[in-house]
Amino acid sequence: MAEKWKDRLTDQLCDAILSLETVDDVYRFLEDIATIGEIRALAQRLEVSKLLSEGFTYPQIAQQTGASTATISRVKKFLEYGADGYKLVLERLKKKG
Repeated sequence: MAEKWKDRLTDQLCDAILSLETVDDVYRFLEDIATIGEIRALAQRLEVSKLLSEGFTYPQIAQQTGASTATISRVKKFLEYGADGYKLVLERLKKKG
């Protein structure tokens, strides 16, 4: 999984994220820790992963999200060969409804 980059600092970041209790808490933390562009890029990748898992084509995804084909390809690669983080989150978001 994350063995190559996992360390005390990334553990601390994960613990910080887990400590957040509300959507407002998350917004506040994200606004302080990342640029708006970085946050939007993460949100876009999540949407790309959702659309890929629903069977949308690259052109459809590019049109709906504004993502480049390189970004779509990268997300698809992680959906297929990654640590299953996208799959985990997408399943949980589906259950949340």
